[in-house]
Amino acid sequence: MDKALSIIIACYNDIDVRKAVEAASFQTYVSKEIIVVDDGSNEATKEVIASVKDKIDILIEQKNSGQSIARNNGIKKATGNYILNWDSDDYFEPEFSEKAIPKFQEDEAIKIVTCKARRFDKKGTIDIFTPRGGKLEDFLFRNSALGSAMFKKTDWEACGGYEENLPILGFEDWEFYIQLLKSGGYAYVIPEILFHYQVRPDSTTAQIKSLKQEKYKHIILKHPEIYKANFVGLIDDLFKRIEQKDREQLKIYKTKEWKAGKFLLSPFRFLKVLKQNLVPKK
Repeated sequence: MDKALSIIIACYNDIDVRKAVEAASFQTYVSKEIIVVDDGSNEATKEVIASVKDKIDILIEQKNSGQSIARNNGIKKATGNYILNWDSDDYFEPEFSEKAIPKFQEDEAIKIVTCKARRFDKKGTIDIFTPRGGKLEDFLFRNSALGSAMFKKTDWEACGGYEENLPILGFEDWEFYIQLLKSGGYAYVIPEILFHYQVRPDSTTAQIKSLKQEKYKHIILKHPEIYKANFVGLIDDLFKRIEQKDREQLKIYKTKEWKAGKFLLSPFRFLKVLKQNLVPKK
């Protein structure tokens, strides 16, 4: 029987998938199905998935192809009109879906439903994050919704799904939201903490941090017509990024460690200059 809501959990080498599946099963919205996409995980993860197979409606096993392809393959099998993407190491509060779906029914212009999030690690809560939400222009220079959010399958089909070809690992959600909102509509933010995001040093977000400017460049080049139409905003954002980088560099220069390193290296620099001056010129 078709369900109204399909929860897609893409997983790659993550034993925390057990918690994700269990949390998904606790969603109070009754008409739901849970689809797990095993993206070529190791045996330890496969054993964990098998231990909660009674809570999984559809299990897709594939060779490791990346998060975008895994999500798209899961959504293709979904029977629900509402799609909730769910990373294997995070979780939503049980009432999220029950609160999110009515928002789409109240306003047809809503394309994405997200919420406030608690970021945590092994030590506990780090902070509370509130996404900006809004229309396309609110997503051009930063992702204004959580990576795990709800949208309609019909809208996913209309915009072609998640990008599978561009090397934008970690920015799939941002680029997908731009695709969703190109035809209009907006992202609604439920003003409640209904999502819990785990910060891990080995996560995809941590791995691509040093490449974020390159990923941003790919998004701009994929949507040149949008960014040309918002040229002034693009230039303003690029200069803000440069200024922020300069401020971060200045902070490093002011640290005791940097000053101490500069002091310790100064004799070597002096000797290097002295040597250069003493060597006879040909």
